[in-house]
Parts: sequence; C-alpha cells; structure tokens
Amino acid sequence: MSERATGPGKSGAILDIFTRHVAEKGYDGTSFSGVASELGISQGLIVHHYGTKARLLEALHVSYMQRRIGEARRIVSEFATPTEQLAGLLHAAMLYQVHDRHRTVAFQREVARLAQEDENSEGRKLRRSYIGILHGVVDAGVASGEFRAVDTSIRSLLIFGAAQWAWTWFEPEGRRSAAQVGAELVDLTLGSLLVNRRSLPRLTDPDGSLVAAVLEIITAPAGSPEQCESPTSLRDLEKDG
Repeated sequence: MSERATGPGKSGAILDIFTRHVAEKGYDGTSFSGVASELGISQGLIVHHYGTKARLLEALHVSYMQRRIGEARRIVSEFATPTEQLAGLLHAAMLYQVHDRHRTVAFQREVARLAQEDENSEGRKLRRSYIGILHGVVDAGVASGEFRAVDTSIRSLLIFGAAQWAWTWFEPEGRRSAAQVGAELVDLTLGSLLVNRRSLPRLTDPDGSLVAAVLEIITAPAGSPEQCESPTSLRDLEKDG
C-alpha cells in the first residue's frame, strides 16, 4: 500500500484521523486498518510511529489536555476577576463542542477509560493540572468575596465533570448554539456561587464581549503568533462596544 502520509506531518495525520474515528465510532470501534486505509498507508507505519492503539489514545489525551490547559491559563491571565475567569472557562467548555469537536468528543467519550490510567501517567497529571486551575479560580473568588464559601475541591470536580458529558446530548446543528448553551452553564454555575448576581446578564450574553474574547483564545491555531500573544482584552472589547 502506498505511503501517502509520509513526510513531516505523517504522525500528526495519523493522530488526526484516529481522533476523528474515535469521535465517530469510539475507541473499541476504531482500528489501525481503518485509519491506514483512509490515509493510504500501511498499518506498519502506524505501529512505527505509535506502537499500539492504547498509545495513540494516550497521545490524543495528552495533546488535547495540553491545548486546553494552555487556553485555560490564557483565560485566567486575560480576565481581571475570578468571576470573569470562571465564566470564560465555562463558555470555553461548551464552545469546544463546535470549535474543536472531533478531539473534544473523542476525549469525552473515552474519559472513563482514561480515568483508569496509572496515577502518575501524563494524562492523569494533565487532568489534575486543569482541575487545579478551576480550583484556583474558585478559591480566589471565595477569598475575594465574589463567591459564597463552598467546598472548592468538590465544586471544581463538578464543573469539570459536567462538561465531559456534553458530547452525549449537544447537537451542533440543534436549536441552541454552543454559545447559548454555554450561557446556561455560566448562569447555572455562577448563579449558585455569586454573592452579588448583578453581573450575570453581561457574563451570560452569548453575543457579548466575554464570549468574543474566549473565542479569540480558543480558535487561535496551535503554535501561531496569536496563540502566544495576549488576545484583545475583555476591557478593550467592552470599551470599543
């Protein structure tokens, strides 16, 4: 069989096709033969790059979480308050359903399998790091008086867990957009945390400046200058509007 996928991007092409197959058919329904056939390469080339299907899933997991952590850190650094930061993270969680759908669905439908990894695996460490960002934002909100005193560890896990099941019911072509569903998630979460809820209409506006700033962060191509630089600030967007 011809090795059309050879070259600098061949391992990335393998991972991309594998990811789409997992999103569409699940890990158990995905095979090296199906990936190889679509790419026009031998199964041996996949083995050469990744070894086993389990290692391909691990690569999917690690690359997905690394990207999400980088974006989460940018959201936290960009927005001024814990309230805005948490709203941004929540909006991003739903926007991934359309702006990085294959990787998001592949990750989410196999999250239970990934949870069985060794405690010291790279994937488990990355998930703990992401949840740690959420935990830090909720802690900061409680400390500043923006949020009610809550069990921040449990709240952080609940927030992370809630987002992981969206793939089972969210339809990109459905009657509600990802931004609109994200607004409901922000309202549900911050509505239970905020001491003063006056900012909720602004934070939940699917067409507002906060969502626009989050979109700018999560749609920057990986490795692009835009991804490395600070996006247009929320305050600038609000001033311009």
